[in-house]
Order: sequence, then C-alpha cells, then structure tokens
Amino acid sequence: MTSNMQARRKSRPIPVSVGDLPRFSSVAVEIRSPLGQRILQDQNYLGFLNDSGLRSLCDGLSGAMPTLSCLATRGKPVKESFMSQARSTQTAKSSGFGKTPQQSSVPVTSIHTVEADGVRVFYRAAGDPNAPVVLLLHGFPTSSFMFRELIPRLADDYRLIAPDLPGFGFTEVPAERNYVYSFDRLAATINAFTQALKLRRYALYVFDYGAPTGFRLAMAHPDRVTAIVSQNGNAYEEGLGDAWAPIRKYWAEPTSENREVIRKNILTLDGTRWQYTHGVANPESVPPESYTLDTALLERPGNKDIQLDLFLDYASNVKLYRAFQDYFRKAKPPLLAIWGKNDPFFIPAGAEAFRTDIPNARVEFLDTGHFAVETHVLEIAAAMKEFLRANGAVQ
Repeated sequence: MTSNMQARRKSRPIPVSVGDLPRFSSVAVEIRSPLGQRILQDQNYLGFLNDSGLRSLCDGLSGAMPTLSCLATRGKPVKESFMSQARSTQTAKSSGFGKTPQQSSVPVTSIHTVEADGVRVFYRAAGDPNAPVVLLLHGFPTSSFMFRELIPRLADDYRLIAPDLPGFGFTEVPAERNYVYSFDRLAATINAFTQALKLRRYALYVFDYGAPTGFRLAMAHPDRVTAIVSQNGNAYEEGLGDAWAPIRKYWAEPTSENREVIRKNILTLDGTRWQYTHGVANPESVPPESYTLDTALLERPGNKDIQLDLFLDYASNVKLYRAFQDYFRKAKPPLLAIWGKNDPFFIPAGAEAFRTDIPNARVEFLDTGHFAVETHVLEIAAAMKEFLRANGAVQ
C-alpha cells in the first residue's frame, strides 16, 4: 500500500468518490445473500459511512439478518473476493473508475462530526463553502443517508449540509447528557448545530420529522430562512392520513399496551420496508440499503424506546400547527411543496394547504410514496434548482 493511500485512509473528513470506494474501504464485507450483494454492488452506498458507522451497520445487520456477516478489518486489505466483485461492478457501471476525487465529475460528499448542545452531531456536507446553504433535515426512521443521491445533484450550485438528528443515524448522544427525546429538544440541538457551523442564512429542505424540527427553527429565526422545500413535511391537520391511527390512539391513551402495538407493528423490518415501498409503482425499485440500514440502526439497544418517545411527542407538533401557519402567513417564505401523492402518512391535502397561508407556494405531486427522494430524486433535484434560482435563495 502506498503512503498516499495510507494518508487518504486516515484523513478526516472522508471524501466520497464512487471510483475510490472499492479501493479504500477499511471494512471487509463477506456477502452471503443476494440482498447483501445488491446492497454493495448496486451503488456502493456503504462508502458514504465512516469506519465506525460501517461497523455499526454490520453489527446491526448481523443481528437482524444472519445471512450477511461483516468482518471489521481496520487497516487491513479488503478481502480479495469482495474486491473482485466491487471492481467488476464499478468497471461495468462507471467509466470513471480509478479517478481521484479531484478528477471525478461527481461532487464530493464528506462526513463530519461537531459538538452541539452536548451532542456529537454527525453530518454530511458537499459544495463550495461560500455557496448558498441548503440545510437538509431528514425524518423517521432514516438519517442523512436518505440524501445520498440528492446531495451530489445540487452540490455544484449550493453548499449542502445534512445532519443526523439525535436518536438517528450516527449522531451520538452521551448517556450523561440525560437527553430528553422531544421535538423541542431536537430543534434546540439543530439550532445549536447551525450556530456551531456558523450558518447564518439557509434554505430548508424538510421531510417528515424534519418539518416540525425545521419549522421550529424558522419560527425562532425567520430572518435566517431564505426558502423552504417541504418534501412530505406536514404542518396541517388535514395533511394527516389514516396511517396515523395507531399513533393517535397512543396519544389519547399512552398505555404500555398501545406502546407495544407500535413497537411490534412499526419498528420492524417489515414495517420499515412498508413505509418505503407503499404507494410506489414498482416496489422493487426502492434501493434495499435504505430500509435495511434504518432497520439495523433501530435495533441498537434502547433506540426503539427513543422512537416510541418521539411518536408520543409528535402530538406536540400537531398542537404547534397553528403557530407554524402563523409564521407562514407573516414571513411568507418562498415555499415548494413537492409531495409523494401516495404517502399514507402525509396526504396531498397537507401540501395543498400551504397555499392557504402562502398563496404563491408552489405545489407539485409525484406518483410515489412517502420516501419520494428514493424513487424521484431527479425530479426533486430539478424542481429544487428551478425553485431556488427563481426565488433568489442566496446568502
């Protein structure tokens, strides 16, 4: 191994380049199932994670899916059988194999951590540090990983910042922090995160849980928000679909029995896969690494109780809907609602309702489900570029 390769392996943040992934991965993965092979061969998305992140994913998958075993080999060459598979796949799929990040035409995404609000926040970033900022806020049960395809499609024009909310992805909350998992606290942590990164003005992309988190930021600092892109990010009661029924029951009766119903029916691989595939014309088109990673991270000790606490606290967001709407009416931020119209959680009426308070809001529907970015990233990226350009969302 050359000294240059050793230096690149040790450097932080880790630049991600498709051509580099097979050669510089420091975790060897032995694949024993077709699903596992597809996860690695289709897009090599695991390369977006750092070493500890890959090991967390491997540990979670080994427990939840025994057919896939991961071998941590820090500092050792990647197993030759995996290398051969990865090289042949990349050679077939990309004529850019072997290029350095500087030579690649795909913008580089890097991963970082920063201390904010007593939390070690993990985030992905790309784009010119001096470019207008777009802050990407994910939802349940995913993480910044959901933006892996969107970020490089916007990074030529914008600086993209995508943090993992506490309780999700690879953000670490120390036990001694005694963190209270509520949406008020998530918003406070992300507010501290923006201050740590000195983000003074930014456009918001909000999805699912990212919406009540981001809207709290916008209410507190309306001068900082240049525009809002809401991708199935709700702020209206009429936008809540029937899929909320068991959670509404939990709000009304927060008993241990109702809590267990949600644990056993939603916080599972089948429940997570359903959220990704429901309403999608071809469910097989949804990349399996999406719901597989989410499931692995849900299986971490204590994480399901964190999610159940947040399900219960989501009722606080519904109570704040009127305050969100008051902010929309007064501040009238440029807003694009781009919505998977088959979403069972946040139905089209929620997108259309933005026009009640922001008459010039742009509303578009896509023939897909809740996780629209998994199936319609090209359409979302194009709509965002046009919208942000038209509304002068600049620093």
